[in-house]
Amino acid sequence: MPGHRGVDPPTLLVAHGCWYPSADPTGEHVAFICDRAGVPQLWSGPARGTEVHVLDGDPDPVTEVSWSPDGRWIAYTSAPGGGEHTRVLVVRPDGSGRQVLAGAEAGSAAHLGCWTRDGTALAVTVAQPSPVPEASRHAAGGATVADLAPAPSGGLAAYLVTPDGTDGPRLLFSEEGAASLRVCDMSADGRFALVRRGPRGRREALVLDTASGRATFALHVADGDPWIGRFSADARTLWLRSDAEREFAALLRVRLDERGRSPGPSVAAAREDCALDLLSLPDHGRWALLAWNAHGATELESVGLGLGRTEEEADVGPRHHPVLPHEVVTRIAPLERGGLFAALSGSRRRPGIWELDEALVPARAEWSARDEDAVPPGRPPVRPVPLRCEARDGLVLGGWYYRAPGHDPGRPAACVIHLHGGPEEQERPVFNPLYHELLGRGLDVFAPDVRGSSGWGRSFVDADLGAGRFAAIDDVADCAAHVVSLGYADPLRLGVMGRSYGGYLTMASLVWHPDLFRAGVAVCGMSDFATFFAGTEPWIAQSAAAKYGHPERDRELLRALSPMSRIDQLRAPVLAVHGEHDTNVPPGESEQFVRAARERGVPARQLTLRDEGHDFLRADNRRLYRRTAADWLERHLGPTP
Repeated sequence: MPGHRGVDPPTLLVAHGCWYPSADPTGEHVAFICDRAGVPQLWSGPARGTEVHVLDGDPDPVTEVSWSPDGRWIAYTSAPGGGEHTRVLVVRPDGSGRQVLAGAEAGSAAHLGCWTRDGTALAVTVAQPSPVPEASRHAAGGATVADLAPAPSGGLAAYLVTPDGTDGPRLLFSEEGAASLRVCDMSADGRFALVRRGPRGRREALVLDTASGRATFALHVADGDPWIGRFSADARTLWLRSDAEREFAALLRVRLDERGRSPGPSVAAAREDCALDLLSLPDHGRWALLAWNAHGATELESVGLGLGRTEEEADVGPRHHPVLPHEVVTRIAPLERGGLFAALSGSRRRPGIWELDEALVPARAEWSARDEDAVPPGRPPVRPVPLRCEARDGLVLGGWYYRAPGHDPGRPAACVIHLHGGPEEQERPVFNPLYHELLGRGLDVFAPDVRGSSGWGRSFVDADLGAGRFAAIDDVADCAAHVVSLGYADPLRLGVMGRSYGGYLTMASLVWHPDLFRAGVAVCGMSDFATFFAGTEPWIAQSAAAKYGHPERDRELLRALSPMSRIDQLRAPVLAVHGEHDTNVPPGESEQFVRAARERGVPARQLTLRDEGHDFLRADNRRLYRRTAADWLERHLGPTP
């Protein structure tokens, strides 16, 4: 890109979060995301050494990274202005040659897919692409995907793009009105592509014949990490992370014939009480790395995939279980020579990058965050304890309780119920600066998984569908009652807050249980489903309809579930926080709730964060959000005396 200065002088990184590693083919260097400059940026450095470089110093937050198999390019996704319409770029490992491959136009969006096995082309998904004439379906005349303008009809399309411009974009697959689409892998000979598509709760893996663009096999796959699987080296086996006809996601083996067809999957590795969270396989396909979600914490496992056998006899072989220094693995980058890079996070530690050798012994990268940098000096670290509680209808809920330092364990404290987004997200013991901010003010935090959360099986995820959402709202009250009954929380000093779906639940809890909470903080939440569906992105609306209800057919249910329909019940002061560029949940959702609260004499305030979308990615805005929320809750709840 003109004017780009290339690689910055080397520097040593400590006391900053580092995540999303991707290694070069030798395993000697790793690209990653770091927020040293206050915004997530693209960096690279040696596996063993201290000096690292920033490869893209622009202020646009970086969200994903992928080093090409031939080592010549690093692909990554960034969010211009911090908004939701991302774009895909590539840069040389030395910082030169940066260019936008897709998503350059205003109003368009592009997402990163996989590299071809030889590294010559990259798959990208473009939202709302222009229709491609049938005659040019596999040769777009030398244009780049970045040149394709949005189409009024909307939809998603997946292309193969060559960063060096030797070939024009090649269309792999397109779908009108699609909610999501990602190319997860290409077979070594390029004949087949593995595509994940569909709205949340109804994800599907497709095997595509790239010559015809037709699907040869389809199977339901779990929500969560989009990198759902890979082909074996000869494309006769597909390894998938899927919960098809299962309560918990497992490793499935899919036998494929020469046309990409299959009689169906078989289970290669599974656990009865927890789900496969991450699946990662090197190109050689001799072994796989599995990250199991044991009710929030990660159990990492390396398994052999039939080394020395034919594909017909391949089976899962010996297993190795490393001891991890942190509770949660968020990303795995396997190495061809053995071992891996992993992004790890813990409740008391910043996210950092560790290398695990062939014996899976972990060693922190010298430039990554140190454990002692996670918590401010002089403040003792807090390790949460897992809690289980029973909802009023008998469903067992889970969560994590954080006790503020210095509290008399026999005395109830002011407590904030914090609700995650999704609804299919899960509360996990990762480093959360917001929690440490609240704990530093003398406020306890209970972070539950109400029904609809992931990590507890498909039945639990689906328990909030349709009218089941009323029970999810009651779950919040039941969680508050539980920590009060344990003597942890003071019933007269309870607060509630959450982001995205958690912001919706916060507003809903304040109007369904108006006498329970003394204050609330609703972040990027939906206050009225009618206005939400009218204003959100089309693909978000498609996913939301599967979870909450159809905006036309289920209009009365959605009206009844909308916090605005019960705004007259609001009693507690409420702070609403929103990113100005949020197109997932438009800022008007917060504005109308705050306006209605004020009209009824209830104290209410809105904080709008500039240059942010649905996720808050800039350090200064994150600090402002944390401090404003903590000030609000401390003011209305008060710390424990």
